[in-house]
Amino acid sequence: MNSLLRGTEAVTVHQIARPDGFPACEHFRFVETPVPEPVRGTALVENLYWSVDPYHREMMDAEFALNAPLEGRTLGRVVASRDPALVEGTMVFHRRGWRTHAVVRPDEVQPLPDLPGVPLSAHLGLLGGTGLTAYVALTRIAPLREGDDLFVSGAAGAVGTAVGRFARLLGARLLVGSTGSAAKARYLTERVGYDRAFDYRDGPVAELLARAAPEGVDVFVDNVGGDHLAAAVGALRERGRIVRVGTISQYNRRDAPPVRFDHADFVEKSLRLEGFLVRDHGDLRDELYDFAVPHLLAGRLTSDETVVVGFERIVAAFTSMLRGGNTGKMIIRATGA
Repeated sequence: MNSLLRGTEAVTVHQIARPDGFPACEHFRFVETPVPEPVRGTALVENLYWSVDPYHREMMDAEFALNAPLEGRTLGRVVASRDPALVEGTMVFHRRGWRTHAVVRPDEVQPLPDLPGVPLSAHLGLLGGTGLTAYVALTRIAPLREGDDLFVSGAAGAVGTAVGRFARLLGARLLVGSTGSAAKARYLTERVGYDRAFDYRDGPVAELLARAAPEGVDVFVDNVGGDHLAAAVGALRERGRIVRVGTISQYNRRDAPPVRFDHADFVEKSLRLEGFLVRDHGDLRDELYDFAVPHLLAGRLTSDETVVVGFERIVAAFTSMLRGGNTGKMIIRATGA
């Protein structure tokens, strides 16, 4: 990786095999090539921040092509342009990630707004797909009403921390979260604003949730699925809402057992369950900015991040994230950025 550190080569990450269970370093390869040159109608972007996300694991099973650069959310600077719409020096967001340099067209990037006082990394977190997922979940899919009680699974992850912070600002009464360690549970209650949090490894999730929210909850934001979903169905009050964001419990298990719960609860309690893809809600990005940026600048909102320095550590950061090695958003930052 010496050439990567010298910056004389472009480096991309390729998936070279399909994992069975958790992915490992042997499923990837770092490939070095000369830095590409833009052609007419394109620009060269030097990438500075990369996001690794749970959905990448799903795509590794079939959607990512083998022996080709992986895709992902990325922030970078335009360093050479052959299109007047992409001015050199502009910071942009794009999805041609998992590489140090990318040649992009204007329709493949979003120039970042000038927001003095807001860290760049927030555009991958609270102001990016993570924050938009949380915002859509709480304002469109399962609208949170002031005074509602909320349960969030995978609460110490990127979306879970964003949901907790947004829900508090939107007037939630009780915030309950599940996570994978006692340390993360403390982080949720001491730093993020959750009222109660539990380590799901401490016992059956239904029992742990019943102790944390003995009177039930109104909304469940689900990042996990499995026994968390079953427990929430039982705990929801009349006209409770479930928004499905992810199914982490199944990403690395092809033999994951089916979720078992009392289906009659949906009729007898008039429950509603809905999932969504954040890519279908890009029209709400400006609304997210209007909501989140003033809170960020005033210090009422904080971006929860685990930052790994060095592109050469992107695979290790990804596999660590899948095993719960992050608190908040996992972000890789280029050395010197």
